[in-house]
Amino acid sequence: MSDVDLDLVLREDENTTAILTINKPDSLNSLSAAVQDALEARLDEVEADDAINTIVITGAGEKAFVAGADIGELAKRSPIEALGARLQRLFERLATFPKPTIAAVNGFSLGGGLELALACDVRVASTTAKFGFPETGLGILPSAGGTQRLPELVGVGLALDLIITGRKIDADEARTAQLVTYVVEPEELRFQALKVAERIERKGPLAVRLAREAVKRGFSLDHDTGFALERIAQTVLFHSPEKEEGTRAFGEKRHPDYSEHRGDRP
Repeated sequence: MSDVDLDLVLREDENTTAILTINKPDSLNSLSAAVQDALEARLDEVEADDAINTIVITGAGEKAFVAGADIGELAKRSPIEALGARLQRLFERLATFPKPTIAAVNGFSLGGGLELALACDVRVASTTAKFGFPETGLGILPSAGGTQRLPELVGVGLALDLIITGRKIDADEARTAQLVTYVVEPEELRFQALKVAERIERKGPLAVRLAREAVKRGFSLDHDTGFALERIAQTVLFHSPEKEEGTRAFGEKRHPDYSEHRGDRP
């Protein structure tokens, strides 16, 4: 991707958190092919950067996080291209990313923008945020993971309501539905997202990674297999230096220092 326009997804590092900003405010940060290229390139960067532990994704400007797909490009897509589902693969990569991800949702989060937020681990919204899936009004459906991830979060009933009616909900309703965890004033959005990142980074990095794996994989497993995965992950952690540091710090009434364990793998 040597010709990728990285100005379309800006990167700013705040200590050990990378803030990725979809930077196409003139089109409400729509997910054009060029934006997808840039986002994928930025994910490559932060995945390879050992100095980065968490990622925040947000949108440029005050109006939109991401207002969906590029409609001009969408109108030209063939059925074969739809079957290829590039955006679905990109968001699946984000959903299984090795480092925790936080969506900082400012303004409209519609269509592919909502699917982007759903692929993140935690969602923080400003009071101006609006969420929805307008696709059925265009004769299509949410096909970048929306039909699968939304019901996992909010239940089948509300997911079907939002998808087949296309109605939008505000930040308060989204929080009530557990679509987002935090709602703050617009000027506090960045601070809150970084605060969540800081909380995550104070925890054991291997414990965080295995907990994410257990929760996310559990949706596609039967209960017995999910419980087995949980036990195996816990067994790995009980044999880790990270667990020794955590329990020692608790006994010594101090904060654990996990800095030496960043990058540990099971």
